[in-house]
Amino acid sequence: MNDRVPFASPDRDLGVLVGVDGSVHARLALHFAAVNALSSNTALTVVAVYRLPPMMYTGEPAILVTPEARAERDRAEKVLDDARKYLRDYPGKVTFSSAEGSPTGVLTELSGRAQTVVVGSHGRGGFIGQLLGSVAAALPARSQCPTVVVPKHYQPEAGQGPELFAHTRDTRPVVAGIDLSERSRIVLLLAARQAELFAAPLQVLTAMPLLREWKYWYPELEEFETLTERRQSNLRASVEKEIAWLRQRQSRLEITADVELGAPGDLLEARTRAAQLTVVGTRGHGTMKSTLLGSVSRELLNRARGPVMVVPTERAAQ
Repeated sequence: MNDRVPFASPDRDLGVLVGVDGSVHARLALHFAAVNALSSNTALTVVAVYRLPPMMYTGEPAILVTPEARAERDRAEKVLDDARKYLRDYPGKVTFSSAEGSPTGVLTELSGRAQTVVVGSHGRGGFIGQLLGSVAAALPARSQCPTVVVPKHYQPEAGQGPELFAHTRDTRPVVAGIDLSERSRIVLLLAARQAELFAAPLQVLTAMPLLREWKYWYPELEEFETLTERRQSNLRASVEKEIAWLRQRQSRLEITADVELGAPGDLLEARTRAAQLTVVGTRGHGTMKSTLLGSVSRELLNRARGPVMVVPTERAAQ
């Protein structure tokens, strides 16, 4: 692959796309999206999606004919009005629109014209106790651009007026989780771009499962510690090679790399607690070809304590 930043072509005119539904989680996503759009000097597009009750159409073009249908459309406009009030002091370019359909379907379609799409981890229809809302769970696997899921733990910037959306100096890193698959460089490029926008250091993490966990099944393998150390050393060398490639393109960016022992989901979840953003790919090693979203990405979205960006690595050339 080439080393241009993916998903940044001129035809992605919607810039940072954020879905809102009037929930607290959507408000957090709106703030994250506004800060990100302003930092990257790109457009901010705010979309409210509404569903029509069944059998509400009367030919071509479709016409809203019932009070229930009009109420759904009016609710979406109310959500957009609330977003306008929240962004009244936002100094960047912003547009507002509503669309009929399923939230996942509409955002998936619009993501083909966006650089990033942002959603909250839950919406108005979320079930109590459910780890992840339906849109946040489905969209990263279908989106045509990177998806950021913003959890309830996200803390908006402090400030009044335009300062509310200015990204202040934050020493917390951007974390990139890679597995050295052929798609890892796409994740590195996107994570480096975000770190550059945030003026933040970039931490690259590769997780290595503990070999001794297999000792019960393979007792004849006695030198587990030696094998683990050797494999970890080899992985570090491979990661450093990738980082050297990245440093050639991001010479001013502070980059560190770690190969840690443990389950990838556990290690990445721990990193989200102290990161501004954690970036992972949709799939890596060991996943079934038919799986839309890899197990590590899915687990991380369910457990993350900070914003997570999922990069659709197979669509990065678009």
